[in-house]
Amino acid sequence: MAGDTKKLQPIIVKRIKKGGHAAHGGAWKIAYADFVTAMMAFFLLMWLLGSTTEGDKKGIADYFNAPLKIAMMGGSGAGDSSSIITGGGRDLSARTGAVRNGDIDAPKKTYNLSDLRAAQQAAEAKSLEHLKQRVQEVINSTPELTGYRNQIRLDMTREGLRIQIVDELNRPMFDSGSAVLKPYMRQILGAIGAILAEVPNKLTIEGHTDAAAFGAGERGYSNWELSADRANASRRELMAAGLPPDKIVRVQGLAASNPFDRNDPLNPVNRRISIIVMNRDAEDRFFKPTAGDEPAAGSGPASAGTAPTGAESPPSSRPPASR
Repeated sequence: MAGDTKKLQPIIVKRIKKGGHAAHGGAWKIAYADFVTAMMAFFLLMWLLGSTTEGDKKGIADYFNAPLKIAMMGGSGAGDSSSIITGGGRDLSARTGAVRNGDIDAPKKTYNLSDLRAAQQAAEAKSLEHLKQRVQEVINSTPELTGYRNQIRLDMTREGLRIQIVDELNRPMFDSGSAVLKPYMRQILGAIGAILAEVPNKLTIEGHTDAAAFGAGERGYSNWELSADRANASRRELMAAGLPPDKIVRVQGLAASNPFDRNDPLNPVNRRISIIVMNRDAEDRFFKPTAGDEPAAGSGPASAGTAPTGAESPPSSRPPASR
């Protein structure tokens, strides 16, 4: 019956879960992973050191060290007990690590001081030869200098590259008995000075005259003083062209003691200015002279005609002279 029928209600079942353990944190996993990674890197490094040959390790060391220093220390031989690790490879008793097949009988690479010096000299000679070609190209390509190329002589000497500017009969660099540069001589020195300002080598400047003597003889103002004055005048012109003063280590006047033409002491080519781009050996002899290289005190008239950089000969009366 409708009135007796009870309204059906939904049955709700509540389930209560029992509390369990809280979830564990993951920080230890990160720390463990870092530890395993570090150990893997460590053993990988040890394996690399053990499997690298002595020659390879020496090559790596030479990459980070100066070869000259390694040569002076004598290098590190295959039997050196100071190797990084021992053992490795197939032979665990090896003192210098594993070796590749074929490396056992291979000759050891050694560094010899004389070989290194020879390599440096060869590289320096090549650099000076390149400088010689560059100077020649500038002379040939500059219209103002093309007409004077016969007066510019380039050659290699024991001390380095020598650039000589010589006189011609109808075109001298200086007036007779004078240290005042001619205008075209200033152009030549300006072009050469701009090139030499870019090279690291030290320079020597020498003044030369012919054998024509002054009227007062060697006791007055002579070719020694004149050649030194002309060398210093050339030094000042090179500096005006941009050459740093510290590049010039020696300015000297040699008078007629070293003629260009030994068969004719009065030849105009004997009157010249020599600029020497010094090589390393010449610089070493200059800055660190040996007992045999040091000139004796009062060794001759050449010391009287030598003027240090920046110095001029003392003023004195100048009797007439041919050159």
